[in-house]
Amino acid sequence: MNKAVDPALMHAAEAVGSTTGPTPAQLAAYWMPFTANRQFKKAPRLLTSAAGMHYRDHQGRQILDGVAGLWCVNAGHARPRIVQAIQQQAAEMDFAPPFQMAHPKAFELAERVAQIAPAGMGKVFFTNSGSESVETALKMALAYHRVRGEGTRTRLIGRERGYHGVNFGGISVGGMVGNRKTYGLAVAGVDHLRHTHDAARNAWSVGQPAHGAELADDVERMVALHDASNIAAVIVEPVAGSTGVLVPPVGYLQRLRELCTRHGILLIFDEVITGFGRTGAPFAAQTFGVTPDMITAAKGLSNGAVPMGAVIVKDEIHEAFMTGPEHLIEFPHGYTYSGHPLACAAGLGTLDTYAEEGLLTRAAEMQDYFAQGLHSLRGEPHVIDVRNIGLVGGVELAPLPSEPAKRAFDLFLDCYDKGLLIRTTGDTVALSPPLIIERSHIDQIVDTLRGALRRAA
Repeated sequence: MNKAVDPALMHAAEAVGSTTGPTPAQLAAYWMPFTANRQFKKAPRLLTSAAGMHYRDHQGRQILDGVAGLWCVNAGHARPRIVQAIQQQAAEMDFAPPFQMAHPKAFELAERVAQIAPAGMGKVFFTNSGSESVETALKMALAYHRVRGEGTRTRLIGRERGYHGVNFGGISVGGMVGNRKTYGLAVAGVDHLRHTHDAARNAWSVGQPAHGAELADDVERMVALHDASNIAAVIVEPVAGSTGVLVPPVGYLQRLRELCTRHGILLIFDEVITGFGRTGAPFAAQTFGVTPDMITAAKGLSNGAVPMGAVIVKDEIHEAFMTGPEHLIEFPHGYTYSGHPLACAAGLGTLDTYAEEGLLTRAAEMQDYFAQGLHSLRGEPHVIDVRNIGLVGGVELAPLPSEPAKRAFDLFLDCYDKGLLIRTTGDTVALSPPLIIERSHIDQIVDTLRGALRRAA
């Protein structure tokens, strides 16, 4: 029996596209993620279309996208190759089961990703998000040691001020206090390295800070405490994004690699944010000249057009699983939507766009002008530090007394009102514009931020 369409839903849909916006009642059903729901629903910020570097809101205003959607729309919005690829795939085949079956585009996309990954990382396992990529990589690490006869290696090492998604494994190895205090103990057997943020020695660094490589020696502390025979993996973001754009000190990642290799510990780079051109190379591993054992990716893989993630793995890790009877599943893990046809089509269209326009290295071309603009904010009211690498930047603000994150959130609202979308994390403004950005867009971002800072309480 067909249900009649609820008139209230029709009105809500119409209101979203109107200049007046929906009523509070029309917004009530949706429990929004990582959002101050009550504040939002009093003054909704609704985006109704997007193209290139800009969104358009429900009032018809043009909004410059300073954060590539959510660190993901690296090629800009509504790019023709990506749109056409998704449309054609939807008409051809909407879904194919990924367990014991497959479709051609999944193999094609995996090969294309492997071609731009660091040398020796030739195997790709698809997921649907960065959070799922992290969970997958952690499980791979545990299973890898087990199939090699080192099943005692079960301890996972994350880092303070790390963000690895919102699933239980990611929260456990992550170091975002807000996530950890809300959900308590998640996965046992986890320890943490110290974070690398050193404001006393490294404030106002342009690019990589000079001090802090010795913090990687925390791996030796972990080995002394737990013994290497019990440690499976260390997972870090090459550049910590969601906790304030923390750029690694010179030599830090190289030292991590050296110590993990010495002790037989897998090194996982979480490149959900830094992957696909953000730091001036396809992956931050290549920018910094350090090859991990696994890379977790998502976001820029499909330009945010269809949810998709991946784990990129060294060949020898994959080969360790390829033993035993051939009819048995070697790695009992996966998702209904792993390698989804529409996501693969979007990924192929995205990689084509990156290649045709040189976007995977464009951040290296634009980073000096971007850094110059951001660091020109030194001396503006409330700014206590600026950090940058490639086309990702952080502007840290002095917090309001007894109101952490309030000043940055007020700045976010002010910038949006002036036609600029930024992201805030704590009291840091995070910027990660689409890689198609021009100098005029950088000027607009910096000028808008400058004005907002001067108006801020």
